[in-house]
Amino acid sequence: MAEGREVQWVEIAPEQAGQRIDNFLMTRLKGAPRALIYRIVRKGEVRVNKKRIKADYRLVAGDLVRVPPLRLAPKEAQKEVSDNLRDLLIGSVIMEGPDWLVLNKPSGLAVHGGSGVKIGLIEALRQVRDDLNFLELVHRLDRDTSGCLLLAKSREALVTLNESLKKHAMDKRYVALVSGRWPARKTYVSARLDRFDAGNGERRVRVDPNGKVSRTHFQVLEAFEKATLIEAEPVTGRTHQIRVHAAHAGHALLGDDKYATRESTQMTRQLGVERLFLHARALTFPEPGNGRPVTVKAPLPEALESALARARR
Repeated sequence: MAEGREVQWVEIAPEQAGQRIDNFLMTRLKGAPRALIYRIVRKGEVRVNKKRIKADYRLVAGDLVRVPPLRLAPKEAQKEVSDNLRDLLIGSVIMEGPDWLVLNKPSGLAVHGGSGVKIGLIEALRQVRDDLNFLELVHRLDRDTSGCLLLAKSREALVTLNESLKKHAMDKRYVALVSGRWPARKTYVSARLDRFDAGNGERRVRVDPNGKVSRTHFQVLEAFEKATLIEAEPVTGRTHQIRVHAAHAGHALLGDDKYATRESTQMTRQLGVERLFLHARALTFPEPGNGRPVTVKAPLPEALESALARARR
């Protein structure tokens, strides 16, 4: 990264409008981890029109942004993508359009760097796809969740796809293996969710009447003696929503180390589930520019298929 030694003042162009300030800074200050970006915003070192802002502030055309000089300590510098990660990401692209692409995100890879993660999927992919001038996440997946992840390759596409998300014009389908027999009649969970600090900087989510409105549709796909394969369709997009709603319904996901119950822990061991059994298997969205529906599917990873085979036996 070229370290800036002087304060920069950047005027936001019309095509940059609508972008979150944290994402703008990530692109501007290449190599800076997201945790550092949040820190300089929180301390007021980044200002918009000479005023303090929050990390989720959305830029407006004509905004004047103060970008502070930044020196990265060696431990904060973003690491280079390994050959193994490069090959994994290249092989994970399922489908690509003129201004979007969909990855089959591997489990265990955080979508963003920060909080002890030296490099996340988006930072790594920007290095791998250095042919692209723009690359941003349209939505996120938990670190341990695999499957369809949509990214935008242009500012215009990002704005359009974000609008589709807000209007619930995207269809996202997940498969999960949960403990116990999920009742076929239980097709909907509506429970407000609130994020909280669980200690050691770990963020978790709980059902709370003062939390944000959160809704998920569920459908039984296959029932076993002490576990159920379900499909989950989140209507809202809260952190850990499917995991917490399933646990709230009395059927925690197998392989979930945050919201496990005694029953789910026992079934996780019995079936040899070694990761969170949650996979974003299908995504449908209106293509930017023409509005035609695009459907992308990600095959179930081998580790999850093996666990399912053991459940069937």
